Amino acid sequence: MKTTTHPTAPRRDFSGDANLLRIAALAAVIGALSTVAARVLLTMIRFFTDLFFYGKFSFDDLSPANNTLGAWVIAIPVIGGLIIGLIARFGTEAIRGHGIPEAIEAILFKRSAMSPKVAVLKPLSSGIAIGSGGPFGAEGPIIMTGGAIGSLLAQYFHLTGGERKSLLVAGAVAGMTAVFGTPVAAVLMAVELLLFELRPRSLLPVATACAVAGFLRPLAIGAGALFPLQTAAVSPVALVSCLVAGIACGALAWLMSTALYRVEDAFHRLPIHWMWWPALGGLAVGIGGYFQPRALGVGYDVIGDLLHNHMLAGAIVGLLAVKLVIWLIALGSGTSGGVLAPLLMLGAGLGALLGPYLPGADPALWPLVFMAATLGGMMRAPVMAVVFAFELTHDANSLLPLLAASAGAYGFTVLTMGRSILTEKIARRGHHIYREYGIDPLERHSVAEVMTTDVLHVDANDTIGTVLANRFGPGQQHRAFPVVRSGVVIGMLERDTLTGHLPELPVGALYGANPPLVALPGETCRAVATRLAVHGIERLPVVAQPGHGQLVGIVSRSDLIKATATLHDEEHERLVLRTLPLGRGRRASDRAET
Repeated sequence: MKTTTHPTAPRRDFSGDANLLRIAALAAVIGALSTVAARVLLTMIRFFTDLFFYGKFSFDDLSPANNTLGAWVIAIPVIGGLIIGLIARFGTEAIRGHGIPEAIEAILFKRSAMSPKVAVLKPLSSGIAIGSGGPFGAEGPIIMTGGAIGSLLAQYFHLTGGERKSLLVAGAVAGMTAVFGTPVAAVLMAVELLLFELRPRSLLPVATACAVAGFLRPLAIGAGALFPLQTAAVSPVALVSCLVAGIACGALAWLMSTALYRVEDAFHRLPIHWMWWPALGGLAVGIGGYFQPRALGVGYDVIGDLLHNHMLAGAIVGLLAVKLVIWLIALGSGTSGGVLAPLLMLGAGLGALLGPYLPGADPALWPLVFMAATLGGMMRAPVMAVVFAFELTHDANSLLPLLAASAGAYGFTVLTMGRSILTEKIARRGHHIYREYGIDPLERHSVAEVMTTDVLHVDANDTIGTVLANRFGPGQQHRAFPVVRSGVVIGMLERDTLTGHLPELPVGALYGANPPLVALPGETCRAVATRLAVHGIERLPVVAQPGHGQLVGIVSRSDLIKATATLHDEEHERLVLRTLPLGRGRRASDRAET
């Protein structure tokens, strides 16, 4: 029988040790590497854009909208789709999709382990997809690429699954920081979307990586806000307008998410291999790009024009309609590209159309508000969306409207959508994700609060025959009993342990000199629950202190469940703590206080 002792560390607000500094140092390196990866990705997008649409080998920042190919432009995204299909088929299927769901799936269901192929082929395929006109952003690919860098470095240093997760997420959001210059929003994305916990071992590496990427971005990519904007202060009337904006953006998020997965279902019904789907999606992109060239590619210039109200309503309607359709078809085909930039464009376009009819604020504010609210509702990450919009523009006057509208969109989608655009894909692969999390009640309670103190025990000098008759006979009260020698616990005894031994043998002879598995009164219920699960046992004796095995109680799995009772009370019991005086005629039950 495997035995060990478990000294109790002082209870603290947070768990942490010296290894935390090592993880933070690795995160700093990952932040730098992710910044380089972001620069490489953006450079590849420029290279393939110039190659596909202008037929030259260069890294000039040219827009696919200015091409002179005429009807031949329809063939360009098809060629890109064919190449991506081949890369996915013969390289790795993990490059398919927009990046964030794949990162979440790796974190939750693959122990945060990613392959070197992803780190190389994801940016390459995304550069080809976007460079050939795909209506995507660079954020999804860099999240996947940065995450792969973090995961691979963690694997190299033989870190635990939890530490790998921290570094995977650190690399992912550091890449987002490098692309957009939004370090605080990137940290919030980690908290609201990727980490599924809020602990020093995850938050410190993430914050470190984002800070490093933020400081290096001016050297690698460029400084300043991506879409600098300055709007006027708002009036209280704008609150109603913000709520209208939130509901409208929530409805847009519902429409896009629902339509996307219907398109994806349509592709799955095709009688051809999925390798050919990106080419079919590319055909739709090419046709749309022929009629609306500005719908091709990332479209940061279009987002800037929408935020500054530089486009007429008719042009906005036509552009957004094409952008939405080709984005849905291309993404549903399983090609490689991100969703953030298209969401920003569609949200800003809706704001530019409805803004003139919303009172209480500068008309230039509404494209930004709609953009953030669409992002917050679609991703179910409202705080990240608010800070992201602020860091993109550096417009302090917009913070309050951004918060109100994003909260409205978030509430709308929580009530109307069972899953988001990120989690629906994972659910279709058979994995359920629950995105709410709080303090574990097992961490809040100690063993002393739930253990049984009135314990029947077995003396080590008792014979096996006596124990079988007295403890495991017809009047048996418990399934197992602590064994005590001279007041010290030496182990737990079950009926099966006695099988095959002579009746006159003392029970204590069945136990060696190794200390038994025990629990301590000051340990958390979570620590003991983990010990029970690891060793596959049902209960542990509780001793007074490490090294002095005086029996003070016993704790079982059923005892640990008691700790969750407080959570049930907080969530479901409705107590009247104080009533308001409603008049002399109140009933006695109305006057009672709990």
